[in-house]
Amino acid sequence: MIWLLIDNSNTRTKFALGNAECLLSWREVLMTDEISFETLDSLLENIVYDAVMICSVVPLKAAILNSYFFSRCPLHFLSHLSPLGMGIDYPNPEQIGADRLANSAGVLSRHGVPAIIIDFGTAVTFDVISAEPAYCGGVIAPGLGAMSGYLSKKTALLPVIELSEPCSAIGKSTVHAMQVGAIFGYRGLVKEILARICQELPGQPWIVATGGDAVLIAHGVSEISIVDPDITLDGLRQVAARVFL
Repeated sequence: MIWLLIDNSNTRTKFALGNAECLLSWREVLMTDEISFETLDSLLENIVYDAVMICSVVPLKAAILNSYFFSRCPLHFLSHLSPLGMGIDYPNPEQIGADRLANSAGVLSRHGVPAIIIDFGTAVTFDVISAEPAYCGGVIAPGLGAMSGYLSKKTALLPVIELSEPCSAIGKSTVHAMQVGAIFGYRGLVKEILARICQELPGQPWIVATGGDAVLIAHGVSEISIVDPDITLDGLRQVAARVFL
C-alpha cells in the first residue's frame, strides 16, 4: 500500500510517497499560496497512491486539499486524535499544530526519546517528547526569515538581506551587521530556549532540527545533535501505517 504524504505548511507544501517500510524517492514541493485543483492535477497526474495522509496548519488550503482528495481515496488529516504512538500531556491538545504532532511521531522510531524537535520554518517551534513517551508541550518563536525581514519592512534605510554565515561578529557593512544580528542572535535564542527546556525535562534528550533554516542555524549550535529534513514526512508515514493498515 502506498500513501501520499502532504506537509501543508505556511510557506511551502511538501509532497512525498511512502509505504509501511520507508519514504519513497518521489518528492515534490508547491508554494502553499499556489495550491489549487489545477496545480494538484498537474503535480499528481502520473502519481499512483492508495490513500492520503495530511498535516496542515493552513485552514484555507486544508479545505482545498480535503475537497480535492475526499472522493478519490481514503483520506486522513493528522490531529491529536490520530494514533500517534505516544500519549499527550497537554491541557488543550486540539491546539497543537498538526506539523508539530507529525514531527513528534517521527522522532519516536527515527531517533528515540526523550527528545526536543526544533522546526525552523516560518515560525520556529520546539516540541518536547518525554521518555514515557508523551507529547509535553513546547515553544513557538518567530522564524529566522520573519525576524530578519522585519527590519527592512519597518526601517527606511535597512535592506532585505540574504541569510548566510557571517565571517566575523563585528559587522563591517550594513548587510554584514544585519547578518550577524540575524544568525548569531538567532542561535542565541535557540541556545537559551534549549537550556531552559533541558532544566525541566528529565533525562538526556535527543535534540533534532528540521525545516528550511535548520542546517544554517545548527552549524553553530552544538546542542543540536541531528539535522533531519525528513522527520515530518516520516512522522506522517508512521501515523499512516496505523490508520490505513
